[in-house]
Amino acid sequence: MYILGISCYYHDAAACLIKDGKIIAAAQEERFTRVKHDTAFPLNAIRYCLHAAGITMHAVEYCAFYEKPLLKFERILSQHLEMFPQSFSTFVKALPSWVNEKLRVPKKLRKIGYRGDVFFVEHHLAHAAAGFLASPFKKAAILTIDGVGEWATTTYGIGNGTAITLEKKIEFPHSIGLLYSAITAYLGFSVNNAEYKVMGLAAYGAMNKQENTYYARLRKVIDIKDDGSFFLDMSYFTYHYADRMPSKRLCALLGGRIRKPGDALTKRHQDIAAAVQLITEEVIMKMLTALARKSQCTAVVLSGGVALNSVANGKILQKTPFKRVWIPPNPGDGGAAIGAAYYLYSTILGQGRVAAMDSAFLGPEYTDAEIREFLDQNNIAYTQFRNTAELIAETASLIAKNNVVAWFQGRMEWGPRALGARSILANPCNPRMQQILNAKVKHRELFRPFAPVVCREDALTYFECDSPLPQPTDYMLMVYVVRKTFRKKLPAITHVDGTGRLQTIARSQHTRYYDLIKAFGKLSGISILINTSFNIRGEPIVCTPKDAYQCMMGTGIDYLVIGSYLVQRSSNLQDAWDSEQYARD
Repeated sequence: MYILGISCYYHDAAACLIKDGKIIAAAQEERFTRVKHDTAFPLNAIRYCLHAAGITMHAVEYCAFYEKPLLKFERILSQHLEMFPQSFSTFVKALPSWVNEKLRVPKKLRKIGYRGDVFFVEHHLAHAAAGFLASPFKKAAILTIDGVGEWATTTYGIGNGTAITLEKKIEFPHSIGLLYSAITAYLGFSVNNAEYKVMGLAAYGAMNKQENTYYARLRKVIDIKDDGSFFLDMSYFTYHYADRMPSKRLCALLGGRIRKPGDALTKRHQDIAAAVQLITEEVIMKMLTALARKSQCTAVVLSGGVALNSVANGKILQKTPFKRVWIPPNPGDGGAAIGAAYYLYSTILGQGRVAAMDSAFLGPEYTDAEIREFLDQNNIAYTQFRNTAELIAETASLIAKNNVVAWFQGRMEWGPRALGARSILANPCNPRMQQILNAKVKHRELFRPFAPVVCREDALTYFECDSPLPQPTDYMLMVYVVRKTFRKKLPAITHVDGTGRLQTIARSQHTRYYDLIKAFGKLSGISILINTSFNIRGEPIVCTPKDAYQCMMGTGIDYLVIGSYLVQRSSNLQDAWDSEQYARD
């Protein structure tokens, strides 16, 4: 039985394909179109999934969509009527999108050969299913938090077997996700894209409720109950009826205008970021504590966009009664495509649960023959490794010599994090490596840390992790403290507060990646690498060999290890690689 799951038309359009309950393939549309956070109907992602399974659309028996459009329209219309006339312009903008896109999903699917029914799964139920039904737990508490679905912004409940019961919810416009987004906008960053920058900036501010004066100010806009439920004072916000998120009243409360991109980031901005992070953590921990008490579960599953807050995630097992936690590698809207498909298969169709998700490597891969064909056709200079052992040894040596190495190996990752298939790797022991990476490649804000990757069995050596290690560390979803004895030895991955957003890897998940980390450890004495996403600022992570080469040649990356081939940038500088033509193609 093949089931296609899709999400689209809000942000992070994606498709996944499951066969008899097991995930065959999954990818976000942005990787194919090169439009970051692409919202369009995921035609390219669907085609990839079908190709990976070796089938056509006619073989797909069922299709699941990640929300209920009619329920969402009810909220959009209610919003408009309540806030008219202020809401008129946003309503006019939203209506054509809703009519022309979401109601036409079945028609678009029929155009590409699908003949079955389309099942619409409520948004937060899709989030819950993406977490629980893919988890290793037979029974667990569930918490979903995001900006907004149809009406819900937060839900919690219990998963048991194939049944998911969401017992309580908080509805729009009260949303911790939208509060975080409003502060993201206030700090001059892009909404639904740069919330993680606020999380990184928060470490520079006063992460102490008594010392941070902006915490007290922001607490005026949110009433948090003992169980974590909350209400926002909507007089401080405009997102429920206008495009502008921070209101004039919120700006006055925070003591100044919205920061313009490019303006200096001051101590005030750092403290505001810290304040919203403190409030978010307070809500999450109170909710989880109450949920543990009510559910009597020892395991919890988180999903929804706020589950990408890795700083909060790293504190869950310390600050709540839960003993185990699981978060899917793509907890946001893209990942809800898998949730919708799983819920249809396991719960609606009653087919039960198969294997838990144990890998995020679900995207396209390219054979050595395909890679070589691309290199030869484009007259790209390269050398071929004689075997895997030489590939590992030479790459480890290049990194140890402080070269920046792009790493393109195996199936592309599912989710927003580069996890060792489409990564840029570097030496974490070099105190200048953060500046080198920013200068050569990323061109991003200097306050943002670079992430470390470590083999699973070595994580406790370098980090003050939970033990046993939660599986979400495999997906770079947990921040932990770097042990004091290693902070000076690991300057490039230790954030200002002494933490790192680590990724762990098991050899069974990605053999070459794992062996490379170990080989670097033998050379340096430290079995850790910097792992940052293989892209430049403003673009999605690379997908194809063409993307990889174009990205390298448009940056200062020194080497590209792609399949069994080594490409040196300096050997190809004479190439007339036309990046504008690439964009047109």
